[in-house]
Amino acid sequence: MGRYTVRFEPAGMCYQAKAGMTLLEAMIEAGLTPDAPCGGKGNCGKCRVRILQGPCQGEALACQTRIESDLVVDPLIGDKKEQILTHGAMRAVPLAPYGTDAHQPGTAHVAIAFDIGTTTIVGYLLQNGEQTGASSMMNPQIKFGADVISRANYVLEHGAEGQKALSGAVRGALDVLIGKLTEEAGLAREEVELISVVGNTCMHHLLVELLPDTLVVNPYMPRERDARVMDPAQLGLHVHPQARLLLFPNIAGFVGGDTVGCLLATDFDHIDALTLMIDIGTNGELVLGSRTRRIACSTAAGPAFEGAKIACGMRGATGAIDHLHFEGDELIYSVIGAVPPTGICGSGLMDLVAALLQKGYIEQSGRLLSAEEAQSSGAQANLHRFVRIDNQPCFVVAFENETGTGKPVYLSQKDIREVQLAKAAIAAGIQLMSEELGKQVGDIQQVYIAGAFGNYMSPQSACAIGLIPAELIDRIVPIGNAAGEGAKLAAISAAEFDHAGMLARTTEFLELASKPQFQDCFVDELEFGSED
Repeated sequence: MGRYTVRFEPAGMCYQAKAGMTLLEAMIEAGLTPDAPCGGKGNCGKCRVRILQGPCQGEALACQTRIESDLVVDPLIGDKKEQILTHGAMRAVPLAPYGTDAHQPGTAHVAIAFDIGTTTIVGYLLQNGEQTGASSMMNPQIKFGADVISRANYVLEHGAEGQKALSGAVRGALDVLIGKLTEEAGLAREEVELISVVGNTCMHHLLVELLPDTLVVNPYMPRERDARVMDPAQLGLHVHPQARLLLFPNIAGFVGGDTVGCLLATDFDHIDALTLMIDIGTNGELVLGSRTRRIACSTAAGPAFEGAKIACGMRGATGAIDHLHFEGDELIYSVIGAVPPTGICGSGLMDLVAALLQKGYIEQSGRLLSAEEAQSSGAQANLHRFVRIDNQPCFVVAFENETGTGKPVYLSQKDIREVQLAKAAIAAGIQLMSEELGKQVGDIQQVYIAGAFGNYMSPQSACAIGLIPAELIDRIVPIGNAAGEGAKLAAISAAEFDHAGMLARTTEFLELASKPQFQDCFVDELEFGSED
């Protein structure tokens, strides 16, 4: 099989690609980090590149472009700094870490806690129980797909080679962060004696090279639930030769160690008030209960709010519209990095849908007005924003001359449908968990919102679109990166790591799809509300 030279500009890096492989595959093998939320299926449009020299020049999808000649390509990746949440509120616990007998007397106890998210990885450096550093990066697995299903399927389709690629990517990222954290603190890697790790079930399985096949077929159960204590060297991590790695347990196929970390951080089993905890990432995990009983469920809600399946969607990075509202008839928005917008991230998407609902530009059914209907409904000041793109109604937020790409940033009718699917899944989960506990939604006394999306989103917008019941608006409390806080607690205290295991074992799991009323509840929640 022949090979062709692909030169990536503007860096000038060359890669010898096998004939017939896709540009996306070549970019991945060359060490680039293309954005491929759909995992190379060709239906998200995010891996767009510009072919500068070759048989067919111009823009193309990397995943759909086969290499049959030498090429010069601009990957259009750019330098977009991601907005990654690293802070939370940790409980104070005494320093009594796992394996302290291996610790040299008179020296500082050095540990690192990791939160491996589907999109981002955050690491925290702890010295004698105090956080002295934090560092983060995008999860390099993202080039294999935005969500856990895409990545699990990649492994199943590519066998052992795919599994090693996914596992190697995340292990390499952890080792890079270990080096960065220790170097910034003036420490040697060998001084790190303990590592704790939280992550969703798929991230857990990919980290330790467990086949994720059971996660993508009914009944969607993990291959492993229990916590692990490991030698970090088994994962290629370079630290103290006697160090130990504490890997959090899983609850179910889509409720993993990150949810356990949130439960640990909030000391959930000691809460008297009926509490709802929501962590919206590329997947949505929910826990409802108190000290007497708690149940967890998972909903496929996150991809829309992280940019996947949204025409102009992107993650929370430089150039993303993150908040939006109307002042009278004037559309006002803010952009991460204070630069011309290039897209819209989850918090901005939610604000936009809520604002258009409030103005009557979107009906309760989710239908976006056409230009003709907007003209007759009194939307004269924004009439120019109602257009048709790809033969569907759209609302333009920023026009070509206002953006950083020379292309408009807009919301399409299909985008609105994606938001409806996402918000309906979470709203149905809240409703059915309440019923399972014999409670009304109004009985919920506090709502903890964990994770980056929950930290940046507007509670008012979340309630306006029906993601969270409107009656709970004054009970919403953002708790930051609670999963990471749980990982830190386990790194500080062996008792807290044991506590995490107990929380995982005693938290019930509710499989929403198995509930006969789920489909009806989900359909009911698709509407944005009822007409007054």
